[in-house]
Amino acid sequence: MRSLVAIVLLLISTTAFADSTGERMRGNPTPTATDVISGLYAFSRFQHGLLESTDLKGNAEVKNLAALRAEEAAKRDRTLKDIQQAIGAETRVGKRTLAGASLAQPENSDGPAYVRSFYAAQIPEYESAVALLERYLLAPDNAALATFAREHLPILRSQLRNAEHTMADK
Repeated sequence: MRSLVAIVLLLISTTAFADSTGERMRGNPTPTATDVISGLYAFSRFQHGLLESTDLKGNAEVKNLAALRAEEAAKRDRTLKDIQQAIGAETRVGKRTLAGASLAQPENSDGPAYVRSFYAAQIPEYESAVALLERYLLAPDNAALATFAREHLPILRSQLRNAEHTMADK
């Protein structure tokens, strides 16, 4: 039952991010502050979903990393919440289908297949978050969020590279 809940949470957490950013990208390549905040909240939900998944079937390596990323997401969300309240932004969550970012089955929880799938699931989400911040910084509409984006963009890029390198090594 817990694995079903974790899978549902993972599906929900990954659904909103691409939809809201994809729609904005087609109509206007520069997202608004609301788009960025919504997209980063969705990215945080994805990271919390990974933690839920590793609680059920992950090995020590992925559990520790997932816990660290979920903690970072919570800190990022607190800062975003302050910015959101200051500008009076209403975030929105859209729907999307899962983009194939599923993790290995529980019987493979200690094996390389699960570890690879754990990192593989993160890569497209990191790429989307990085692209969102890069597009926003082309023409930011809020100084506080632009500062936040400039501070977090190098961190997210580094975490993306780490996920890519780790997946390649596994």
